[in-house]
Amino acid sequence: MNVQLFIPCFVDQLFPDTAFNMVRVLEKAGCTVSYNTKQTCCGQAAFNAGFWEESKSVCQKFINDFQGTDPIVTPSASCAGFVKNYYSRLFDNSSVHHQVQDLKQRTYEFSDFLVNVLKKTSFGAQLNGTATFHDSCAALRECKIKHEPRQLLSNVKGLSLVEMADTETCCGFGGTFAVKYDNISVAMGEQKVENALATGANYLISTDLSCLMHQQGYINQKGYRLTTMHLADVLVSGW
Repeated sequence: MNVQLFIPCFVDQLFPDTAFNMVRVLEKAGCTVSYNTKQTCCGQAAFNAGFWEESKSVCQKFINDFQGTDPIVTPSASCAGFVKNYYSRLFDNSSVHHQVQDLKQRTYEFSDFLVNVLKKTSFGAQLNGTATFHDSCAALRECKIKHEPRQLLSNVKGLSLVEMADTETCCGFGGTFAVKYDNISVAMGEQKVENALATGANYLISTDLSCLMHQQGYINQKGYRLTTMHLADVLVSGW
């Protein structure tokens, strides 16, 4: 299967290794991966800040950059959720209405694509230790992803998955929320990390690096021994 790769802004700038690891997993699954180097942002940041018209121009570029019929796969449930749920609001009854509806059907978060499209849940990964999983708000509520990452992690040799308390509660990142309401954001991040630590886990895993980046900041500040990992990075462990 041919797939188009969408790498969000912060992944491109801060976590490029995760993007490369996602390609490795997709290729191991038998996919031919293409990457349009002209791609930029999906427009979510501007949209969430209230700049809908400015966001719309960025979204239009995204539509132009991802023409065709191939699935679009991204390592961010947040970005996938934005494309799938909010593009239709911006372009309702417009000349690109049908393109947007098609784009919505072709855009997938990484774990959703592996499990529900490719029907693959094992990649020969090995990671010794105990892990707990953070359900990002976007994955859980906008992409309806809950069991897919856990299915993939259950097939990682040597890894024991333990659920933390309040796993479906927000970690406090929320994009610009963390900037505008920093005290509340930090308190929510603290609660999430403390719940993860209470499980005795070595690893805190998620589908969203934005959430992990927020929690890693608190972990570093406290000097805790807890490693955050994106699902794609886990699935290439031990190769």
